[in-house]
Amino acid sequence: MLNVPSQSFPAPSSQQRVASGGRSKVPLKQGRSLMDWIRLTKSGKDLTGLKGRLIEVTEEELKKHNKKDDCWICIRGFVYNVSPYMEYHPGGEDELMRAAGSDGTDLFDQVHRWVNYESMLKECLVGRMAIKPAVSKGLSHEVEEDFSVRVVENVGKIEIVLKKKETTSWKRLGHPLENHNSLIPRKDTGLYYRKCQLISKEGVTHDTKLFCLMLPPSAHLQVPTGQHVYLKLTITGTEIVKPYTPVSDFLLSEFKEPVLLNNKYIYFLIKVYPDGLFTPELDHLQIGDSVSVSNPEGNFKTSQFQELEDLFLLAAGTGFTPMAKILNYALTNIPSLRKVKLMFFNKTEDDIIWRSQLEKLAFKDKRFDVEFVLSAPTSEWNGKRGHISPALLSEFLKRSLDKSKVLICICGPTPFTEQGIRLLHELNFSKDEIHSFTA
Repeated sequence: MLNVPSQSFPAPSSQQRVASGGRSKVPLKQGRSLMDWIRLTKSGKDLTGLKGRLIEVTEEELKKHNKKDDCWICIRGFVYNVSPYMEYHPGGEDELMRAAGSDGTDLFDQVHRWVNYESMLKECLVGRMAIKPAVSKGLSHEVEEDFSVRVVENVGKIEIVLKKKETTSWKRLGHPLENHNSLIPRKDTGLYYRKCQLISKEGVTHDTKLFCLMLPPSAHLQVPTGQHVYLKLTITGTEIVKPYTPVSDFLLSEFKEPVLLNNKYIYFLIKVYPDGLFTPELDHLQIGDSVSVSNPEGNFKTSQFQELEDLFLLAAGTGFTPMAKILNYALTNIPSLRKVKLMFFNKTEDDIIWRSQLEKLAFKDKRFDVEFVLSAPTSEWNGKRGHISPALLSEFLKRSLDKSKVLICICGPTPFTEQGIRLLHELNFSKDEIHSFTA
């Protein structure tokens, strides 16, 4: 279970799976499973050939190690001897050999960017690529750790306000750093994790909790609407990673452009599965314990909301989490919007996340409607029943005008999402009118 999400992740329509171009696994020999690899890495065997030493690797040295039995690969500045891993690699030896003796970062990102290679290959680490030391100059004087950030998404403007540590006049702002005025393509940045502290956890339903994490000092993290991050925990000596969509701490905001003063907190609505691997461990954390949080990932763009008139949201269970920020953003920022409708599928009434908040929002904003559908309700339930179906969708997905611009967002367990997308196509909604999220 080393950093391996369920078989439904990446989702069929996700960026990860699209990028892989339908990449198929190669049958592995007996005794070459993932668990066999984990046992080998914990056996104490020298997998680098360097007897525990770490070295600086020049480009010239890296190029020499380009054979199957002597294969070094660089990923984001770190060099690994992957020869021992060849027979354990689900993609086959040929795929690893494509990056032999070279920088394999781009190739890695194309097929499995989400995989936590640092943990999987940590016993194969040869060392770091040799680089020129950077000259660090920066600001002329010290500033406070607290700062404010204002992000205006529609124009791409980011405003950062820093406070001087001392109220003295600066003769100059400072000196530019080595990479000043340069931009790094997002695909080249990799997944950067920062250790966050668990501040609180409170029950939302009988099995769902709202977790509040505090970012480290001087850190700022804004997750764009419709994107997710990865949470990482070490469980029985192995790093496990799972994707989650952050939410606001409360659905009913003041609906105005946020000025993120001292934006130190990030919230997650997470269902705790008693028999799961990751969520029980997360739930057992004590206040003050650490959780690693990655930078944002995802292919949703708020430009899809331009001139939007009807927004339909289909969610099942914790598939509601991406919808929370979408709801807030759409009702706040899209003046052309006539109608926003959420159809929320759950098993029982007790499973409905933020039911009272959703009902209050529907009362407060007449553009918003919510419908709850239960698959195992009590006899007292007077609402809709069943699973996602043509009958439910055809009634729900009625445009405010005959040719109004529409967007349908869907998220939930993989069978729910796949069935929903198939039904939406049967109802003649185009691919451009549908966006699916990973649950």
